[in-house]
Amino acid sequence: MLSTVADKGQVTVPKAIRDRLGIRAGTRVDFQLETDGTLRVRVLTRGAAGLFGLIARPSETARSLEDIDEGVTAAVIERSSSSSSSKK
Repeated sequence: MLSTVADKGQVTVPKAIRDRLGIRAGTRVDFQLETDGTLRVRVLTRGAAGLFGLIARPSETARSLEDIDEGVTAAVIERSSSSSSSKK
């Protein structure tokens, strides 16, 4: 996806990417210039405010630690595979 740099050096992140990565106003991103001239942009994890509502949901039953571990593992694998496929 292409985007154009504005006069003030600003770039609009395409909506499809913002939606997929959960980027919204106030989201912090990290820019790293690689030795080959590639620009790497990472979305930084959100702070504690982004965790609101994840622990207790009265309408849902509590999950076991094993379920939580499986969910975290699946998210890491998904994030890793989407990161590696974007490098190709």
